[in-house]
Amino acid sequence: MTQNPMEQVLYEVKKTIVGQDALLERMLVALLSGGHILVEGVPGLAKTLAVKSLAGAIGGQFNRVQFTPDLVPADIVGTRVYHQRTGEFEVSLGPVFTNLLLADEINRAPAKVQSALLEVMQEHQVTIGRETHQVPRPFLVMATQNPIETEGTYPLPEAQVDRFMMKVLVDYPSATEEFVIVERAITATAATQAIVNLEQLADMQARARQVYVDPALIEYSVRLAGATRRPADVGLGELARYITFGASPRASINLVLAARALAFVRGRDYTIPQDLTDLALDVLRHRIVLSYEALSDDITADAVLTWVLGALPAPEAPVRDRPVAR
Repeated sequence: MTQNPMEQVLYEVKKTIVGQDALLERMLVALLSGGHILVEGVPGLAKTLAVKSLAGAIGGQFNRVQFTPDLVPADIVGTRVYHQRTGEFEVSLGPVFTNLLLADEINRAPAKVQSALLEVMQEHQVTIGRETHQVPRPFLVMATQNPIETEGTYPLPEAQVDRFMMKVLVDYPSATEEFVIVERAITATAATQAIVNLEQLADMQARARQVYVDPALIEYSVRLAGATRRPADVGLGELARYITFGASPRASINLVLAARALAFVRGRDYTIPQDLTDLALDVLRHRIVLSYEALSDDITADAVLTWVLGALPAPEAPVRDRPVAR
């Protein structure tokens, strides 16, 4: 049996990254489905190394931007440079023209810089002067936020956070994993090898789009998003005081897109309910605006979603008798 190329990519990245299985799997999901990831975690958890290793495994280009309060949009997307000798302007493209972009500590940059990045994430193009430039394909942005500091930061507006397919929370490694991390840090490691090229990745993206999704699962994703807007519809009326705004329709769309890609990563050409439930928190947590009452009662978005998932059991969608995706 031929091994799934995505499993080979994951295996190659794990030669460098210890643990963080959920993050790595969701990075592959975003890569296949054309989405972007917002990652929240304390410094030192190998977020940068994870993106760089993934770029190496797919033979793509990697750029990193350290967001600071003095950045301007031109530092991200590029600008026109005047050459005095020729008397002409020349376009200098910014770091967003890459395959995998790490936007490190995005909440340290002012709103106009955040908007410039989010625009290219949505449109996959940048207009400089009168010229429009397409960013390379594939194009994946992984933005990070530091949850332990608030001074000198500019939190992303809720409407802009909604443009990220997933928000992934990264935690500390276990003691065993940390032992391996330290052991690898003090020894020389080989560079990540390219397992697939960009052309092969584009082909896998097309195949992932062909993964079958049962209508019952689409209905389930719509009901999940709807329950965050109207919790009383699923018998959770007491949650209404904790939610100011529920998830937008982007939530149900992205949940199905992400579940379809996850099925492909796991070697199937059909989606099962577990694909949706495994990703529900990542897709929905940043799309819920909590009330002040929730904050005062120390109620998190994950807690609200856990209650909603408990009130809406996943359907038993029929599994299609299809061969394993290769």
